[in-house]
Amino acid sequence: MQRRSFLKAGLAAGTLGLIGPKIPIFGQTGAGLARYVDPLPIPTTLRPTTGVNHVIMSQFHQKLHRDLPPTKLWGYNGTYPGPTIEVTKGTPASFLWDSQLPPNHLLSYAVDHLLHGADMGAPEVRNVVHLHGIKTLPESDGYAEAWFTPGFKQVGPHFKTPVYTYPNDQPGTTLWYHDHALGISRLNVYTGLAGFYIIRDPAEDALNLPKGKFEIPLIIQDRLFNPDGSLLYSTDRTGTQEVWVPEFFGDTMLVNGKCWPYLDVEPRKYRFRMLDACNARFLHMKLMEMTSSGAPGNSGPMFIQIGSDGGLLPAPVAMTDITMAPAERFDIVIDFSGFAGKHLVLTNDAPAPYPGGGEVVPTEVMQFRVSRALSGPDESSVPGLLAPFQLLSPSMAVRERNLELSEADRASDGYPIIGQLDGLRWFDPVTENPRAGTTEVWNLVNTTGDAHPIHVHLVEFHVLERQKFSQTVWDATHKLVYTGRPQAPARNESPARKDVVIAQPGMVTKIAATFNLPSGTKVTPGQRFRYMWHCHILEHEDNEMMRPFDVVG
Repeated sequence: MQRRSFLKAGLAAGTLGLIGPKIPIFGQTGAGLARYVDPLPIPTTLRPTTGVNHVIMSQFHQKLHRDLPPTKLWGYNGTYPGPTIEVTKGTPASFLWDSQLPPNHLLSYAVDHLLHGADMGAPEVRNVVHLHGIKTLPESDGYAEAWFTPGFKQVGPHFKTPVYTYPNDQPGTTLWYHDHALGISRLNVYTGLAGFYIIRDPAEDALNLPKGKFEIPLIIQDRLFNPDGSLLYSTDRTGTQEVWVPEFFGDTMLVNGKCWPYLDVEPRKYRFRMLDACNARFLHMKLMEMTSSGAPGNSGPMFIQIGSDGGLLPAPVAMTDITMAPAERFDIVIDFSGFAGKHLVLTNDAPAPYPGGGEVVPTEVMQFRVSRALSGPDESSVPGLLAPFQLLSPSMAVRERNLELSEADRASDGYPIIGQLDGLRWFDPVTENPRAGTTEVWNLVNTTGDAHPIHVHLVEFHVLERQKFSQTVWDATHKLVYTGRPQAPARNESPARKDVVIAQPGMVTKIAATFNLPSGTKVTPGQRFRYMWHCHILEHEDNEMMRPFDVVG
C-alpha cells in the first residue's frame, strides 16, 4: 500500500498553503516552536448536579503556546480540552449538550461533501456527543446519525432527545467524550471537542493510590498550525474524495491543550490518566532522562499500568515502554522518587501510519521536571492486587463472527479510496445482531496494511489472541486458514476490560464481549437497540469504516 506524505509533499490545504516542516528530532523544535516553555494545564472539573447539566459547545480563542497567537477553537464550556467530568458509580447523570457554534465550520475548507452522511445535504455544522466507553441506552449513546445543529433547528434521522442520561453503573474508569457526527467527526474533534469523563468508584477510592493533586489527566493530540496560530488540517484535492485525506498527522504534540508542555513534580508517585486522542497517530512512548544538551540520556522510571479502557487491571503491570492507539486510555503510576533534580522527557517513536511509517513523527511529547520539594511524605502505594475479574472464554460464546477489515485503493497509485468493515458501507442493512445478555467472539480479520484501533460501543470486551492467516485463501473463499501459532495479548492488554483493540495488519484479532444492556433496561422480545462499531482512526470512520449493530431483546 502506498501513502502520500502530506507534510513532505506540500499538498494544498483548501485555499491555504500547507506548511511542509522538517521532521522534528529529539532536542530540536518542530514547526519553529520552542519546547517546554509552557506549564501543563490541568482541565477544570465539572461535577454534575442531580438535574440536567448544561454543557455548551462554542467558539473561542485560547493560547496553545507561548509564541503562538491565540488559536480559534471549538470546545465544551469554553475550554480546550473540555472540563473533566467526574461522577460516582451508581449515580446517574443527565446532560444537555447545547451547541452555540457559529453557522460556518471552523475548518470549512476541509469539509468533504462526498463522504457518507455529508453527501445527502446535511448541514456543515452538525454535532453529536459520544461518551466513549459508557454503557447507556441508544438515545444517549451519541449515534452518528443523531446529530443536531445549533438550537436543535435541524436534527439527524436518529435524533431522539436533547438530554442524554448516563447510568454510570460500571466500575470506576477513565472515559472520554468527543464529537461523533457522521462524516465530520475528524474535523469536529480536531477543533477541540473532546474531554475526560471519570467514574469514581468507592472500591477504587479505598485503594491507597496517588490522589488529589498527584492524580493528573493527560490528553495527547497532534496538530498543525498556520503562522497566525490558527489550526491547519491537511487536505488533498488530488485524492479519491473531494478533500479527504486517509489519515491526519501533525508535527506538533499537545498535552491538555498545550504544545510540548512541562510539568513540575515532586520526587514521589503520581497517577496519570492517559488518553491518545489523536486523529490517527499511534504512540510508542518511553520516559528518558534529558542531558544538559537536551539529548536523550538514561532510561527514566517505569510505567506502572494499573488500569485500561474499562477500569483497573487485576494486578499492576510494570513496563519500560507503552504503545497506545487512538482512543485508548491507560491508567499509569510513575514513581519519581529516585529522580530528584532530573528532567525527564516522554518520547514517541511510533511510525505513522502505524506500523508502516512514511509520515512525520514528533519524537517528544512532554517534559517532567522533578524539581519540587516534597510537600509531605508519600504514603501512597500500588497494591499487588487491584480489581480481579473473570476473563471471558470462547466456550461462553453463543456465536463466533469473522469480520473483515478491508481497504479499496486507487489502481493507479494505491491511494486509499475507502475503508470498510465486512465489505459493507454505513447505510447497508445491519448484519451484526447479538442477543441481549449473550457472549460472542468477534474475529477481526485485518486484510489491510495498517493497524486499526477498533472500538465497539456499549460493551467492554476481552482480547483473547492474535494469529496470522492466509490472505490468499481468505480472498478466494472468505474462510480462515491460520498460518502461525496464536499470539497471546500484551501483558497490559489481557486480562483487561477493553473497548478499543489494535487489529494488527495480516492478523486475526480475537475478542469476546457480553452484550449487556444497562441495568434495569426493560426489554420486549425482538426489540432492537442500535449501536455502532468502527475504526477509531477518525479519517477512516468518516469514510465508511463504521457500521451499525443491533442488540436484540
